[in-house]
Amino acid sequence: MRRRSLLLAAVPAGLVTLAGCGDNSSSSSKASASPSASASVPPPKIVDGPLPAITAGTKFDEKPTVAKGSGDPSKNLAVKTVIAGSGKTVAENDFIQANYLGQIWSSAKVFDQSYDRTPLLMQLAAGSIIDGWRYGLAGRKVGSRVLMAVPPTWGYGTSGNSQAGIKGTDTLVFVVDVLNSFNSKSSSTGKEVAQSDAALPKVGTNTDGKAPSIDIPKVDPPKKLVSNYVLEGDGAAVQSAQTVLCQFKGEVWDSGKVFEQTYESGRLAQFSIEQMQSVVKGLAQGITGKKVGSRIMVVIPPDLAYGNNPPSGGVVKKGSTLVFAVDILAAM
Repeated sequence: MRRRSLLLAAVPAGLVTLAGCGDNSSSSSKASASPSASASVPPPKIVDGPLPAITAGTKFDEKPTVAKGSGDPSKNLAVKTVIAGSGKTVAENDFIQANYLGQIWSSAKVFDQSYDRTPLLMQLAAGSIIDGWRYGLAGRKVGSRVLMAVPPTWGYGTSGNSQAGIKGTDTLVFVVDVLNSFNSKSSSTGKEVAQSDAALPKVGTNTDGKAPSIDIPKVDPPKKLVSNYVLEGDGAAVQSAQTVLCQFKGEVWDSGKVFEQTYESGRLAQFSIEQMQSVVKGLAQGITGKKVGSRIMVVIPPDLAYGNNPPSGGVVKKGSTLVFAVDILAAM
């Protein structure tokens, strides 16, 4: 089972309900994260140092070795861009994909790192990740390596983190390689794939972050699950044990009514494939095996959607076939 990052302050924000929400809903559930220990503290003053040296693994996305801190650390948040990237500028509340190493200033003991597993995928939002990251990475560019020294105030507070062996007085040192970032305007940008079957919906190929069109033909829906590429990305195939970050739009086949979407809502959807199996099984199956960076069209028959138990008060009815357009932005 994939190890949970010690950086996470609580449950990831941005989880979606996937329930019928009305004729033209663009809502997802609000952030479900409880406040982090440092959520009520004021923003830190950001200074240049002191910071320990990176002594090995000095290239971008190479596992680093970092020296022990020398003397007393700053009581402010020390941040330095060691390698300047040229990609998108990261903003607070963006989702980031990053590799990182964290160690304790006074001992150089590494308490967590992602280089030997998979990159972190997390929102830079209050209650989702420690505040040192939230403030220290905002304004940095994708492709950058950032070195930070995070005092307890913007880390785990005076309680520390016993699981990681972090005391309430420990300043933490991080090396963070920012691999990518995503926000509510992100879209898949894969290679366009022909949509030639007249008996299936045709999905728009715009890549501007706006909701793609879904043109549903006036024919009976297929009886079995359909999952086809609209834009084929070049990332790794999504595995059933992973968590995905995506944009999506869901419509009812018979009426063409939108029952939920993230496009143009100001938020993204983040959910585990295993979790989705118990909500809309066909969506979990349709995403699994598809490449990250793709837009897919998924047609879900009733037995793999809500069947005879649709959400009350919405446009999804008993026996409804559902159609999704999904941009698979990232997976962890």
